[in-house]
Amino acid sequence: MNYQEIGNYTKVTEFILVGLSRHPTSQSVVFWTLMFLYIVTLAGNSLIIFLVGGNSQLHTPMYFFLGNLSLLDLLFSTSVVPLIMVNSLYNFSTISYSSCFTQLAFRAFLALAECFLLAIMAYDRFVAISNPLRYNLVMSSRVCIFMALLAWMAALLLTVLPILIFPISFCGQNVVNHFSCEVQAIFKLLCSNTISLQIMMIACAVISMPVPLMFILFSYLCILKAVLRIHPTKARLKAFSTCASHLIVVTIYFGTLIYIYMRPQSKISHNGDKIVSIFYAAVTPMLNPLIYTLRNKDVKAVLRRVNCGVKS
Repeated sequence: MNYQEIGNYTKVTEFILVGLSRHPTSQSVVFWTLMFLYIVTLAGNSLIIFLVGGNSQLHTPMYFFLGNLSLLDLLFSTSVVPLIMVNSLYNFSTISYSSCFTQLAFRAFLALAECFLLAIMAYDRFVAISNPLRYNLVMSSRVCIFMALLAWMAALLLTVLPILIFPISFCGQNVVNHFSCEVQAIFKLLCSNTISLQIMMIACAVISMPVPLMFILFSYLCILKAVLRIHPTKARLKAFSTCASHLIVVTIYFGTLIYIYMRPQSKISHNGDKIVSIFYAAVTPMLNPLIYTLRNKDVKAVLRRVNCGVKS
């Protein structure tokens, strides 16, 4: 049984994940596609972490935060993609209530941490371009570690706070029209009073998405102002090129988040939501190391040196 009788209502003890149960011909295609994306994600992000940790040339604030970003992407993809792969092969698979909310909370924590980390990376680029002579003093190792810990702890607080303040309940409805325990799909099944929870979630969403995004935009306006003061065009392009990878990652990441979480929600789950969710969970973590590796001369130089060392 997937529910228990309590008083005059039922308490949900497990959820049924619809996934591709209504489209069985697509199941194997989704499985092998996700398998490829997950392998590339594991390889790319593990490589970034290895290169940053093992090469003194990359022991700088920018690469320290890049290593944190790769770790977040690796953990996020691992917490979501394998489960989606398994569920894509079965019709109406189930997941326990506790497992579902553990996964949901862990995903929310990692997503929020990445929002804050991307904002910190924008600040790092601002200091590097606008005040290069004091860069190593302002962004010392101690400051970098503190800022990274602040991002992780703020994300943890914003994840745990709504759960502790507003306990939620489900009354019999346990069919989730999704591959996994996606917050928007789960939220549609709530039978408890959701107004207070909605207010809390909106407040957390504003703190975790628009506020970091506005900070990033403000940082880049300041960077643009500083770059325009540089007179040689070649030096100006070189200064701004150091921000290109970060800008691409921010655009993809926040663009996807805003589409999923900031648009008006309905009580009906659509198949389009599943596709966007897969893109967010599987494609975005795969793209980040590719973007930084392909556009970064330092990373490519270290990668070539490691490759030459292996061959010799």
